[in-house]
Order: sequence, then C-alpha cells, then structure tokens
Amino acid sequence: MQLIRRTVAALCLVAAFALVASAQNSNSSMPMPSEVMQKSLYDRLGGLPAITAVTDEFIARAAADTRINAKFGKTNVPRLRLHLIEQLCAVTGGPCVYTGMDMTKTHKNMKVTEGEFNALVEDLIGALDKFNVPATEKNDLLGLLGPLKGQIVEVNSSDTGTPLPPKFKPAKPLSDKQIKAGPKMKTMSKSKGQM
Repeated sequence: MQLIRRTVAALCLVAAFALVASAQNSNSSMPMPSEVMQKSLYDRLGGLPAITAVTDEFIARAAADTRINAKFGKTNVPRLRLHLIEQLCAVTGGPCVYTGMDMTKTHKNMKVTEGEFNALVEDLIGALDKFNVPATEKNDLLGLLGPLKGQIVEVNSSDTGTPLPPKFKPAKPLSDKQIKAGPKMKTMSKSKGQM
C-alpha cells in the first residue's frame, strides 16, 4: 500500500513538472516582465542604427551651436563620430569596444567651461528628443554620461562660446580604413568545452 502511495505521489510530481514546462513553452513567444526589465539600454535605445542616428544629429547640432562649436575647430569629425558611436554603444551595454582616448586626455587644454558642457548636454537632449527617445531611456543615458563632466570641464564658469586655446593639440585623424571599418566590436571567445 505504501509503495502505491509513493508511486502515485511521484506520478503527480512528474505531471506537475510537465504542466509547468508545457505552460512555459506555450508562452515562450511572450516576454516575461523580468525579461523586459533585463533588456540593456543599448537594446532599449534601438541598437547601433539608433545610436548612429542620434550621434549624427548630435554632431550636427553641436556644429551649428555657437555656444560650443569653437571648441571643435581642430576636431577631426570622422574620428569624433566613430568614437562617439563606440562610446555610446559600449556604455549602454552594446557590443562595441571604445577605442578612443579617455575623456581627460581628449579634453586636456581645451578649457571647456561648465556652460559649454551644459550646452553640449542640451544638444544631446535635442538629438534624443528628435528621435522620440522615451524619458526613461534618455535619463538612463544621461545618468551614464553625466559623471564624465569632471573629466571634461576645466573651467568653472557659465561662459559659452569661448575660443579654443592655441596650445590645444587634437588627436590625430584615423585612417580611412579605420573609419570605413566602423565601430570596433567585441569578439566572442570560446571557452574550453563551450560553444
């Protein structure tokens, strides 16, 4: 009699597992709330095409903005564009590798003011708004980029439109081959025994 009870209990347990597995398989096309919450900011922004579009709009706005465009007088725009795309892709959890210099070295002797940094942020927000980036994603991105302010701003002033100092040395242009190759992507390495 005890053997029959154990067998029935075991069969009930197997049936319960089968029902749970069946329910999970039938709903596999619908994302669970936890899966939606775990999407990277990169994915929520729309991936590399969206980041590239926002970057292009951002550069166009900065170039037309007299509050900051003097600071880009010696900038190699193709290099800037490539590194901005890589940086935005990488910091948002995408597959890119940032190959540019760190922010302190990039902006050394540029004498960027706090006012100019804030104007640049306004241009970025304008680019994000043009593409209707939702508030959550916009705030998440700004939260990731905000801490860079201390590495970029060298002058505690609300002034804008200040000239680029003569002693500023810009980074060398990248080769056409590097520009055409586009953003550097992470390589997937295979561990022993794994595919």
